[in-house]
Amino acid sequence: MAKKWGERLKSWMTKNMELPQDVMMDLPRITMIGQIHIYIENHRGLLGFSDKEVRLLLEHGQLLIKGNNFVIKTIMPEEILLQGTIDQVLFVAE
Repeated sequence: MAKKWGERLKSWMTKNMELPQDVMMDLPRITMIGQIHIYIENHRGLLGFSDKEVRLLLEHGQLLIKGNNFVIKTIMPEEILLQGTIDQVLFVAE
């Protein structure tokens, strides 16, 4: 109950105070440069990595990135910069 109330409050604040949704609602911010770079902010951790697939934990679910020749260029607690050929970016529900 308290969790739903907290989410409603965040939603109301986002709408009425014109605050960015990604910050207030714990949503990931994904920036792609063509098909070769992807920068993800506000993730909760790296779940899996190979040269063809990367799986990140999000506040609500997971983010699955598929492609080829992946290399992690930068990784920080809530940010990651991935390089390679990106074919798909998928949100996976919990």
